[in-house]
Amino acid sequence: MKKPDVRPTVPALPEETFQRVLCVVAHPDDVEYGTSAAVARWTTRGIEVGYLLLTQGEAGMPNPPEETARLRLGEQQAACAAVGVEHLTVLKHPDGVLVYGLDLRRDICREIRRFKPDVVLSGSHEVETTLGFNQADHRAAGLATIDAVRDAANRWVFPEQIDEEGLEPCSVRWIMVPGLAGDLDPTHGVDVTGEPLQRGIASLEAHAAYLAAIPGHPAPATFIPTLLAINGRAMGVEHAVLFRARDLQAMPAFLTDGAQD
Repeated sequence: MKKPDVRPTVPALPEETFQRVLCVVAHPDDVEYGTSAAVARWTTRGIEVGYLLLTQGEAGMPNPPEETARLRLGEQQAACAAVGVEHLTVLKHPDGVLVYGLDLRRDICREIRRFKPDVVLSGSHEVETTLGFNQADHRAAGLATIDAVRDAANRWVFPEQIDEEGLEPCSVRWIMVPGLAGDLDPTHGVDVTGEPLQRGIASLEAHAAYLAAIPGHPAPATFIPTLLAINGRAMGVEHAVLFRARDLQAMPAFLTDGAQD
């Protein structure tokens, strides 16, 4: 397989600009495919990280859905413990047929207003990535999350959350989407060499029953370091998680470039 082209350097994410991160994903295990290594680094540095799972992942195994949901919740809790995440919210949108729309945006908006993150992180909403065609739930989750960030800042969008539930508008600073080098033209990276990488691997290993149900799934200790080493070359470190990160408080680059002319 041809290796993705990578840029020689990707700058480090300015971690001093945030204290709370909310990861919004479709399923149990979605954060664990590399991103959790960055989460491990952040929690060690005192940054609070919360997870919002939009489904219970009940369609992801051959077991009956109710049994699978219970099993995967337990595995996700163990995965959170491996990287220091204490705030876990799991919704019950249907797995496999997640629908982009107002209901999904409303639920994500509610959690943003509740948790009040500086950063909201979600998966790619693109149809195709370096690793293949993106799964439908991932695309719906990614797009709804982008819209919910804007919703959360506007007190006239889903106003019942403010008037009846006692929440307040929340203006998020960063939106970030993780990806393998070559995806999404990454803008920033997080060095996860050493302990963060090992804790990230352990978080995916916590999904033992789920992984065992996937024929031929590679061992996390084998493929996670390989993926993050590809990212590391783009950042000039041994292992890294890369992000397409947008600072919503920053002036668009084309405006600042014009001002300097």
